[in-house]
Amino acid sequence: MKHVAILGSTGSIGTQALQVIQQHPDKLKAVVLAAGNNYELLIEQAKAFLPEFVVIHDEHYSKVKEALKGFPIHVLSGKKNLIEIVSLDRIDIVLTALVGFAGLEPTINAIKHKKNIALANKETLVVAGELITKLCKEYNVQLLPVDSEHSAIFQCLTGENLDSIEKIYLTASGGPFRGKKRQDLQNITPRQALKHPNWSMGAKITIDSATLMNKGLEVIEAKWLFNLAPQQIEVIVHPQSIIHSLVQFKDGSIKAQMGLPDMKLPIQYALSYPDRWYNEFPRFSFVNYPNLTFENPDTDTFTCLALAIEAMKAGGTMPCVLNAANEITVQAFLQEKIAFLDIAEYNTRAMHAIPHVSNPDIEQLLYTDHHTRRQVQEWIGV
Repeated sequence: MKHVAILGSTGSIGTQALQVIQQHPDKLKAVVLAAGNNYELLIEQAKAFLPEFVVIHDEHYSKVKEALKGFPIHVLSGKKNLIEIVSLDRIDIVLTALVGFAGLEPTINAIKHKKNIALANKETLVVAGELITKLCKEYNVQLLPVDSEHSAIFQCLTGENLDSIEKIYLTASGGPFRGKKRQDLQNITPRQALKHPNWSMGAKITIDSATLMNKGLEVIEAKWLFNLAPQQIEVIVHPQSIIHSLVQFKDGSIKAQMGLPDMKLPIQYALSYPDRWYNEFPRFSFVNYPNLTFENPDTDTFTCLALAIEAMKAGGTMPCVLNAANEITVQAFLQEKIAFLDIAEYNTRAMHAIPHVSNPDIEQLLYTDHHTRRQVQEWIGV
């Protein structure tokens, strides 16, 4: 029995992780569920899965506490408790599915308490990849990727020597605006951008997919997960989202991991690793997908991908700046305070304006994140 803490249990990854746990009640137990503002769903989850602890934002504490009166569940609130709860002795693995920068500090504390990490929060490695990977080595912690693309690479590398990698290909669906040019994107609404062709995800990640920023963040994440040089990572658009990513080895052979676009599969693999467990999820059929196609990404139109590659090459605090700016601009777009193309424009401006630190420590990263957010908010007027 593996005891799991799910940080971000009410989001897309968190809810699907609970479906995986539901399929394997003899193998998995949720002992901690943590959420932000969706307290009503957290209450439902707590009653259904009976974790030992739930953690919620301070403003919703009393409502959750009252609703769970009589249940054998401890209700906690606030950032401090979120960071500290992962240190519980009985936790075996922490699924970090919080959106954005919020996942960094709980992940660091979990690593320091020798908890294996199922990482769905790509921003953790984007912002602090060097720090996180060093800590994992120091505390002998496994970092198990949950993103479908990184899970695919991880699976392709099982039994392989990392020195034999020539290149990895991260596949991208292309999002809802694949094939469009800049002039076609002038008046895009949040509603249009939230219609992803293949995946069901939260609003932030769906908008990032529409701008290709999501793929850019995944490029940075892949660099740290697999210890790669920037030139060893290539993005290729694959509209069907069946091949989740590929590894090309130095002898020219290529491995690909395939399956239906269903996040429950990489979630289960991260929680079950190194084993594979049977499940009753739908199976892929080649007959239903007779054509698998590929094309190069259009970085002239979708400049966020190019920005992320630039940030990866610059290193230091540059990825932190890009991530912080992007979180603010995406939220501003969802609130209809800026246009779709403005997301990339403000992100670019932040990368040029915020002072760069080559070898930041955690305090410098926290300061850079805070400073960038305030600056971009000031520019936008929010």
